[in-house]
Parts: sequence; C-alpha cells; structure tokens
Amino acid sequence: MRMGNEPDTSSGNKELILPELSYAIIGAAFTVFNHLGWGFSEKDYGNALAIELQKQTINFKREVYVPLRYGPENVGRYFADFIIEGKILVELKVVHKLGYTHAKQVLGYLRSGGFRLGLLIYFTNGGVKYRRILNSGV
Repeated sequence: MRMGNEPDTSSGNKELILPELSYAIIGAAFTVFNHLGWGFSEKDYGNALAIELQKQTINFKREVYVPLRYGPENVGRYFADFIIEGKILVELKVVHKLGYTHAKQVLGYLRSGGFRLGLLIYFTNGGVKYRRILNSGV
C-alpha cells in the first residue's frame, strides 16, 4: 500500500499511476476546502467536490456500488464516494486524526472492485490531507 508522496511502484516502476488525473482530483479537493473551510460533513464536502469536478469537466460517478466478494459469493457491499473516469476510486473522510484503518479499508475496496488506484482524501481542521493507495494486484 502506497501512501502520501511515495511513488506508486509495481514491477520496479518508479512512475506514479495516473498522476495528472489524481492531481486534478486532489486540487479540486483543495479548492473545495479553500472555499468551505473546516467543519462540514462528508456529504457536504462530497456535494461541493462534485460541483468542482463538473467545473473541471472531470467525469465521475457518485455512490457507486462495489460488491465485496469471497470467490463467486457476494459477502458484503460498499458504496464508493466517487469513481473518477472509471479509473480512480475516491473515498472522503472528515476526521481530526488520520487513520491507517481508512487506508486498509480503501485497499479492500480497490481489490474488490478491480481498481488500481484509490485516493483517500481527508478534510481535517488542519486542511486537506490525502493518501494515494495502490492495488498492486491489478
């Protein structure tokens, strides 16, 4: 699992996965925070992020169903906050402190949904923080 500013590496490759798109998403999150500030719900930040992504003509779907599977059996379900251009799963959190459990959760969703890259975007009282999470199994 890759987080923060670490390079996404797979098969010895030192290049970031989908850098332009992921930085555009992260930039949109910063724009939202700069406008709204701290203290709103995940839903509020998500609504504002959707507007900002539309302004930037970035294609996305919200609340996308991602089944959790054990072999052929469906054992659970998850709704991704955003799937961006069919390539990047984005999960938003409003927290006071960053948590490793959120990153592990997103990695599970990436594996289940067959996505290679996830962005975990935290809206904190100290600003926007993010983690790039790589599913190296894809």
